[in-house]
Amino acid sequence: MYDLHSLGFGPFFKEQLRDSDAIPARIVAQHRDGYVVWSSTGESLAQAAGRLMRALRDEAYPGVGDWVTLKSLPVPGQIAVVDAVLPRRTVFMRGATGQETRGQVIAANVDIVFVVSGLDADYNIRRIERYIARAWASGAEPMVILNKADVCDDVDSRVAEVQTASHGLNVLVTSALQSRGLEGVTAYLQTGITAAFVGSSGAGKSTLINALLGEERFATQATRADDGRGRHTTSHRELVAFPSGGLLIDTPGMRELLLPDEEGIGTVFTDIEALSTQCRFRDCSHQSEPGCAVREAIERREISVERLDHYLKLQAEARVFEVRQNERQRRRDERAVGRQRASAGKLIRRLKDGQ
Repeated sequence: MYDLHSLGFGPFFKEQLRDSDAIPARIVAQHRDGYVVWSSTGESLAQAAGRLMRALRDEAYPGVGDWVTLKSLPVPGQIAVVDAVLPRRTVFMRGATGQETRGQVIAANVDIVFVVSGLDADYNIRRIERYIARAWASGAEPMVILNKADVCDDVDSRVAEVQTASHGLNVLVTSALQSRGLEGVTAYLQTGITAAFVGSSGAGKSTLINALLGEERFATQATRADDGRGRHTTSHRELVAFPSGGLLIDTPGMRELLLPDEEGIGTVFTDIEALSTQCRFRDCSHQSEPGCAVREAIERREISVERLDHYLKLQAEARVFEVRQNERQRRRDERAVGRQRASAGKLIRRLKDGQ
């Protein structure tokens, strides 16, 4: 049995349930063959109704953290059917590329996104900026965890660098192996709060969760010494309940985090965005135009060339992704219209034949 409030079922989701007989449940794990859901009756296996999956776009498919409704009360030994996905309050997404460009949901309905970075060779301020941008875009509150403090000789300078790049974002320092700084994370994991760990492979997310839980819940592997990267020890997304009452979504390490849109970039680079309004030309590219306030700030060493280059790179990447995604959706819409026309043509022919 689970209390829905402790699972994060607040007023936002209650308002979505127009049907008083609807059975709300939260997806806590996703596998190839279905989901694990928690509801007021306990834990159940579930699958999404085929009708639902056909009606949704890729990024709207049910995922870990989503609140859904079930077709009927779960019965022990049987697989429940998900018949609707409730609108999301927040969602952390990335751009996934493969045969087709599409958006991919990493964690839904979280209150806090912890961007986890190791203080070993995994540390990369540019990558942290990228993750923070997506965290802001999610609608959740971003925080940074600098893990593996036991292998870093100058933790304070790393903290200062992250705070400068993020304009004072809350930065927590931990050492999962030595169980240091864990109380700073646990303080946020209170009843009704859902958080998510995101970061690259080898950042130590699974090791950190094990330390927070006080048990070896997730498998871990050593990272490579040269670049601090590791294999994906977490193979799927899963929501974990903590003794403090909070919930945490562990996510597989991402070797790359593509931006599907420009949301969140401006919040990370407010200094550059503010300077841009002072440029002589409204469409200044901050390259070689005269009267560029951003370039002047670089000359005064108020911002670095590397920070500007990263800002421009993220913008360009997001715009290219959006163009490709819009083109993909246009093709899908055209195919749907074609199918509708073909069906209408068949119906008209049958009616004529009947006459």
